[in-house]
Amino acid sequence: MLLTTGQAAQELGCAVTTFRRLVQADLLPGLSHRGVRVMIPLPVVQALSTRRPARLEKLSTDEIAVLRVDTAQPAEELDREWIGFAATLAPDDLLKALRGWWRCDAASVAAGGVLPVTLAGYVVAVLTGLERWEKNGDGRHAFPDARLAGYVTDLATPRIALTSSNGDDRHLAELLLGARLASHSGGAVAYVPTTNAA
Repeated sequence: MLLTTGQAAQELGCAVTTFRRLVQADLLPGLSHRGVRVMIPLPVVQALSTRRPARLEKLSTDEIAVLRVDTAQPAEELDREWIGFAATLAPDDLLKALRGWWRCDAASVAAGGVLPVTLAGYVVAVLTGLERWEKNGDGRHAFPDARLAGYVTDLATPRIALTSSNGDDRHLAELLLGARLASHSGGAVAYVPTTNAA
């Protein structure tokens, strides 16, 4: 059985525009087209609906930052071609697309030790190596030493690519990638308490 994007969004309880981000980011397998309509296999939608929440209680900090991104768009910047997430980006391009420039409390981001990247409420990438940051004239921050610990290539399975040789990075990526992680913010970066918070 195939669902339209509207039916799939209704099954998941989200807006159609939110669900379309997952389609546009090339995160869903088995898509087909009927004219201008994108059709999604029902098992893919069911897999998304049963995705586990992120196990933040396994982290050692009381709060982490969460980077909420859109699908990758061309960037008009000298140091990167893209901004946002797409499963088809090469790891180097994806890292450049995610490690800045964002309005955030850089010290809080660094203190969390890990920066899950979410698209439509699912963790699609994990950044580490956030100890050092830079600030530009617009008050935005970048993390030039950030490492891409891993990212999702198929959200239904989920199928992940681990891109760091660091054991702690790989552990964090395996713990968080593909999980649901709700966050609320007026900007790109939100701050989410873990269950260790007092």
